[in-house]
Amino acid sequence: MNKFISLLSVVLLLLTNQLTANAAENQQLALKSEGAVLLDSDTGAVLYAKNAEEKMYPASTTKIATAIYAIEKGNLDSIVTVSANAVNQDGTRVYLNEGEQVPLKKLIQGMLINSGNDAAVAIAEYMDGTVEQFAEHLNEYLKTTIGVKNTHFINPNGLFDENHYTTAMDLALMTNYAIKNPVFSEIFGTKKLEWEGQSWKTTLFTHHRMLKGELPYEGITGGKTGYTTEAKQTLATTADNGKIRLTAVVLKSEQKIEKYSDTALLLDYGFKDYQHGTIKQGEIFKTDNKEFYPENDTLFTENVDGCIKNLDSNGILSIENKNGQVIQSIQLKYNEPPKPKVAAKKMEEKPIEKESKQPLLQVNVIFGFMIIAFVGIFIGIRKKMNSKY
Repeated sequence: MNKFISLLSVVLLLLTNQLTANAAENQQLALKSEGAVLLDSDTGAVLYAKNAEEKMYPASTTKIATAIYAIEKGNLDSIVTVSANAVNQDGTRVYLNEGEQVPLKKLIQGMLINSGNDAAVAIAEYMDGTVEQFAEHLNEYLKTTIGVKNTHFINPNGLFDENHYTTAMDLALMTNYAIKNPVFSEIFGTKKLEWEGQSWKTTLFTHHRMLKGELPYEGITGGKTGYTTEAKQTLATTADNGKIRLTAVVLKSEQKIEKYSDTALLLDYGFKDYQHGTIKQGEIFKTDNKEFYPENDTLFTENVDGCIKNLDSNGILSIENKNGQVIQSIQLKYNEPPKPKVAAKKMEEKPIEKESKQPLLQVNVIFGFMIIAFVGIFIGIRKKMNSKY
C-alpha cells in the first residue's frame, strides 16, 4: 500500500510539473541561459520555465544528486578509504591521498563546497563498490524517490560524457527535494569550511558567488556551481525572503556572469509576483455533482493579483493566475455521499403480527376450558340420574 501511495505521489508530481511548466513557458524574462526553471520550494509550484524538458549537461550540479543519495542511503559517520581511482580524477579536487580515511560527511562537504571530483568518486565507491554500480542505483533512486524523468547519470561528479545528462526541470526537482533534508541544507548553505586532510590544510570557500557575497543578493540560502566546456555554465540556487522560498536552476549559460544575472532575474520575478495562500482542511469544492476537499490545511502558490481555482472531475484543483496559466495542481479527496438507509418495514410487521395473535390465543384457551367444564357437568348429571333408576 505504501509503495502504491509513493507511486501515486510521483505520478501526481510529474503531472503537476508538466502542466505548470507548459504554462510557465508563456512568461517572458530576458534570460541568456538556454534552460531555466524556478520553483516555489515549499509547494513545488513551477513559477517559470524555459526549455525545461530539453536534455542538457549538468556539469558539477550533478553533485547535488550524489550528495542527497549518500546522505539518505549512507552512514554519515562511516569512514571511507580513498582509492587510487578517486585520487586520479580530473578537475577540481580536495586533494585526497590514496588510502586516506575520511568520514563520509566530510567527503560530502568537500564535494559540495569545493566541488571535489575526487571526493565524489570516493563517495560513489563507498556507497556501491564501483562508479558504474553507483550510477545505476543513483538513476533508480532519482526516478522512484524524486520523480525525475529525463535524467541519466553515469558518474557522481558531472565530468563530461555524452550519456550523462539531465534537464532544468529534473535538476530543479532534485535540488528542491534535497534541501528538505537538514544535513544537505546545512552543507548546501555553507560559505566556508576549515579543511584538514593528509595533503592539504586550507579553508574551503563555496564557489557560488551569490552565496559567498561577491555578487550580493539578499536571502540566498544555498547553491552549487558547475562548468565543463560542453555543459557550459550551470547553477542551482535557493533563496528565502521571509515570505516565500524559491529554488532556481539555470543551464548552459555562455558566460559565468550570465548564470548569476539570470538567477537574479528569476528570483526577482518570483519574489515580486507570487505569494502563499492556504486552503483550509475540509473546505468543499464541487464539480459535476461531486464534492472534493483537502484532508489537511494545504499551502498553495498564487499570483499577488489573486488566482482562479478550477476543479476537474478527478478532484485535481488547478491554481491559475488571472491569465489562465496553471501555477499549481492539488489532488483533493472525494467526499462520498452517505449511503441510503435500508427500509425495515418487514421487520416491524413481525412483532405486530405476534401481538395481534395473542388475544385470540387467550380467547381460545378460555373457550376450551368452558367446553371441558360443560362436558364434566353433563357427565355428572347423567350419572346421578342413572343412579336413581
